[in-house]
Amino acid sequence: MTSRSIEQAVAALRRGEPVAIVDGPTILPLETATRAMLDHADPGGEANLLVSGARAAALGLGNRLAAADERMPVRIERCDWLDRDTAQALFDPAGDFSRGPIGPLTPLEAGPHDGAAIQLLGLAGLLPAAWLVEKAAIDIDPAALDEARRSVTLVARARLPLDDLPASQMAVFRDGATGEEHAALIVGAFEGRPPLVRLHSECLTGDVFGSLKCDCGPQLRHALRIIGDEGGGILLYLRQEGRGIGLANKIRAYALQDRGLDTVDANRRLGFADDERDYGVAAAILRALGADAVRLLTNNPNKVEGLEAEGIRVAERVRHHMPPNPHNAAYLETKKARSGHHD
Repeated sequence: MTSRSIEQAVAALRRGEPVAIVDGPTILPLETATRAMLDHADPGGEANLLVSGARAAALGLGNRLAAADERMPVRIERCDWLDRDTAQALFDPAGDFSRGPIGPLTPLEAGPHDGAAIQLLGLAGLLPAAWLVEKAAIDIDPAALDEARRSVTLVARARLPLDDLPASQMAVFRDGATGEEHAALIVGAFEGRPPLVRLHSECLTGDVFGSLKCDCGPQLRHALRIIGDEGGGILLYLRQEGRGIGLANKIRAYALQDRGLDTVDANRRLGFADDERDYGVAAAILRALGADAVRLLTNNPNKVEGLEAEGIRVAERVRHHMPPNPHNAAYLETKKARSGHHD
């Protein structure tokens, strides 16, 4: 099993095609599967559904299972009224505040490697819900999925002059799981010390359009200034939009925030964890650049723990705090109160 197979599986899910997990389920993504594809993969109309534990909990299903754990996926038994359109409406949280009572649903215990299936849907940037069908063109080994999430390939590197910064280069690495391209901005020289490093997750709304709902854009620019003043360092620009849930799901979360949910509860209602980012790719890039130890520019303890779990020593955490504005004050407070961020 190769990383290329994982990338092909992610592409297949985005196209609405079924993928099999070896010794586990065969999944057809609820979000992208057409009616024709579902009819082909499930001609008898008997396929059960698989959803993340968080989404099952949001629908009130998880607590009907013994020893319920929101981190564990849940299977839902197919019933007469649960056709494709109804299922799509049910598991898209955009309708949670407008639909009436739903019919009875029967939750079932998760099967072997259901968690890997939910992970694969996440890599594809899709809602964590899928039909459980019989036939697939691609088979994925869960061990290969885990390995692919920690592999990168250097594809290009060149000088990149930047305003008010020391001599810089950009290196582009291809993700072994999704084929996404992550960028490493290598600024100046490190002078034999562990480099100052910023892990910055892509934020189209904040970095490009200047959204005031988050502090991402100001964090990015301030991090570059700090690294420049230090004389050198590394900024990793990681394709992990919306804390790893993807752009479409991030905007879905914004719509839920408009209805009064905070950022944590919005992610959970979508069916995701508070933070879906994986630091295996970041660690792989840092190792490829010769940085086995770093001084990490962050207020997020999860980044420290995540890198160290992947074998990168964090020699120092360097404070990185941005002042709030009227639009993101509640968001920043939520990060402190519910996600453990430091001041």
